[in-house]
Formats: sequence, structure tokens, C-alpha cells
Amino acid sequence: MWFVLYYIVAVAILILHFTGYLARYNLEWLVLVLAATVFPAVMLL
Repeated sequence: MWFVLYYIVAVAILILHFTGYLARYNLEWLVLVLAATVFPAVMLL
């Protein structure tokens, strides 16, 4: 279940990134945090 929740959050962050919402509110660091957590999330498969 955590894996599905992780993907839902990841997709939401990517959508907000490409629509410009994160840049508008200075939250671009969320994309970097998401990128840093991809490897550990995949290793938990």
C-alpha cells in the first residue's frame, strides 16, 4: 500500500511541476526530494 501511495504522491508532484505550480510557490525542491527517493523506493520492490 505504501508503494501505491508513493506513486500517487510522485505523480502529483510531477503534474504540479509541469504546470508551474511548484515554481510559483518556490517548491521546486520537492522534485529533488522525489528524485532522491526513487532509488530506495525501487529497491523495496
